[in-house]
Amino acid sequence: MKILNTYPVDDQFYMPGEFEAHSGCWLLWPERGDIWPNNALPAQNLLLKLANTICQYENVTLGVSAKNYKDVKKRVCQNVRVVEISYNDIWIRDFGAIFLTNPSKSQLRGVSWNFNAWGGENEGLYFPWDLDNQLSSKMCDLDNIDFYQSNLILEGGSICVDGCGTLITTEECLLNENRNPNKTKDEIEKYLRRYFNVQTVIWLPNGMDEDETGGHVDNICCFTAPNEVLLTWTDDKSDPQWEVSRNAYKELIKHKDKSNNQLKINKIVHPPLISITEEECNLYSEGYKTIKRRAGDKLPASYINFYQNDNAIFFPLFGVETDELALNQIKLIVPQKEIITFQTRDFLLGGGNIHCITQQIPKI
Repeated sequence: MKILNTYPVDDQFYMPGEFEAHSGCWLLWPERGDIWPNNALPAQNLLLKLANTICQYENVTLGVSAKNYKDVKKRVCQNVRVVEISYNDIWIRDFGAIFLTNPSKSQLRGVSWNFNAWGGENEGLYFPWDLDNQLSSKMCDLDNIDFYQSNLILEGGSICVDGCGTLITTEECLLNENRNPNKTKDEIEKYLRRYFNVQTVIWLPNGMDEDETGGHVDNICCFTAPNEVLLTWTDDKSDPQWEVSRNAYKELIKHKDKSNNQLKINKIVHPPLISITEEECNLYSEGYKTIKRRAGDKLPASYINFYQNDNAIFFPLFGVETDELALNQIKLIVPQKEIITFQTRDFLLGGGNIHCITQQIPKI
């Protein structure tokens, strides 16, 4: 394993679409009682179910701290690889390595970005994050994968790609002064082109309303196929998401692929307001510099925040009236894939969802 001093675009490496075939998936084990209610036990049970399901479709690596290694090893399926590793929390989508391929070389490479817990010293959601910031290189080291090191602060949930030269992100997130205050939009876009090897960058104005990550794209929009996206949508004008989604739609319809085709935009219902209860707030332990949950706070519920590969979609449900409609919509949009559902409120209570806690390894 070595750190490369070139750029992926120079070496003809690129990030495939998540909807393509994977060789594996990374997850991390939740533990912190200041981030996860009830000493993280409900979140652990849900993550265990997720890991044991994903491993039926692709290899799974589950990172666990030393104190929980033996217990977790007993509870997972035999084909889940459990590795002892250190981290601050489980959001591997955002601070884990992003993997690239070059089919002509039959190789994988990784990219390691900088991470500041979605905002740094003053606005970050927890402190410290030093172990998270080291994890991407450890992932590559474990499997002897060479990687590129970027000095840009970037989370994996802030971008999505179609594997055919297009990347989508949000201005709200990547242009936020709490990420890269000394870099212009043009400079950041140059990073995206160099490291993801894309020709088109679509900048949506905002992410989901009141998203504590600062507007990650993976709560509002994602690719489900080349030149085809899924966009969260509401017809309720009283919902702040109404304007956010329409502004995103206006931006998406401006763009065409290399064959001059417009993006196909599929809309999926946005769930109603889902809030944390006072009883749930009382289940967190005291933490050092972690975000304080208060009764009535909006939870980051979006049906867009799912994990997908070439055969299946691992889809969140919330126990609300829009669940059935969302499930029917996703089945119509990707009829060729199996849809496996999970009630994910226990992930929402930590601040994210299925996509936020997974990181795919593309198949060579």
